Amino acid sequence: MIPSHVPPELVKDCPVADRKVYFDDVFATRLTQVHAETPPVYWCPNIYPDGTGSWVVRRVADLKDVLADDELFTARGFSGFARMIGEEWDVIPVELAGERHGKFRKVLNPVFTPQKMFALDQQVRRRATELIGAFEKRGSCEFVREFAIPFPASIFLDLFGLPQEELQQFLEWEYALLHTPDMAERIQGTLAVKAYLMDAIDKRRKNPTEDWISQALTYEIDGRPWSDDEVFGYCFNLYLGGLDTVTANIGLHIRHLAAHIDQQEELRTDPAKIVLAVEEMMRAYAAVTTFRTVTRDTEFKGVTMLAGDKVAISTSLSARDPEAWEAPGKIRFDRRPNHLAFGSATHRCIGMHLARRELHVAIEELLKRLPTFRVDPDQQVPFWLGSITQVQKLPLVWNI
Repeated sequence: MIPSHVPPELVKDCPVADRKVYFDDVFATRLTQVHAETPPVYWCPNIYPDGTGSWVVRRVADLKDVLADDELFTARGFSGFARMIGEEWDVIPVELAGERHGKFRKVLNPVFTPQKMFALDQQVRRRATELIGAFEKRGSCEFVREFAIPFPASIFLDLFGLPQEELQQFLEWEYALLHTPDMAERIQGTLAVKAYLMDAIDKRRKNPTEDWISQALTYEIDGRPWSDDEVFGYCFNLYLGGLDTVTANIGLHIRHLAAHIDQQEELRTDPAKIVLAVEEMMRAYAAVTTFRTVTRDTEFKGVTMLAGDKVAISTSLSARDPEAWEAPGKIRFDRRPNHLAFGSATHRCIGMHLARRELHVAIEELLKRLPTFRVDPDQQVPFWLGSITQVQKLPLVWNI
């Protein structure tokens, strides 16, 4: 149902709400069309994950205003995972707001500095080369299944001191949490992940090691150690981001390079350009849509919003905003974009430097070890358009 305060002329569809597969480049078509066909702020009746409605803010400048006003547009509980299983823990730090968010970020920011993430380079590179080695002599691969999915997941398991043998189980839970419309499956997946991670936390309390779970048990907030729910909320956040978001980014970036051989060769010739290329592809193929909740009745950009309304923060829409980017559909490695793929203001992604390291290493090692690769001309690439936009399969071929 459309809320009574939403004018009929502001009710529009949003492709992020489709939650379906397309075989065209959805960034170049459907996400670009939104900017030509909809108002800057409008109501989509089914974009929220439970199938209800939310305001959609499509312009980069306006999205930055939403992200900057933590008091008016709160992140509290936006994922819905705790509420789904009848609990009240937070996904940390992404579901925190105000002073509490600032306190947790003060603890975590020094943990995720660029220097500390660069120190993981050898570990990250080892996982990349192991995976590439399994298919480089074959002349083809299904890149998502053989690299984009297991690469960040295996790194997550390494950092959290969890056995690589658990990889398939973690991926099955991740699918249940983020990719099935079946609420019962999502609930069971959430319960399973919580039970597993809480057990791991309990084991680290008794026998600490050098992994990230053990480190989190040493963190303090307001002069006290983090609670088990707080440590779990932090681990759960890195589980979601480490598995699904990085997988989406790697798949989208390699799909672009496979379809644009000139730019692939540009990076082969000058690998130093990979750093800026990653930033431009993060801008052009931003993958994630999250949400905020309006805390009080307000008027935003000429639109009346009421307390309790949801607001979609879609980086996928921001990717093709013509008011923010000159020729947004043109991928230019010298653009140096100030993109929203990792958020903005105080809500920039805590793991962004780790994600950048993984993306940089993945592209560098693939270009180093594989000859020119292309999308298999006999197959299509399915784009999943939803809260995390990604390619579901990426059949690559190269000469051996």
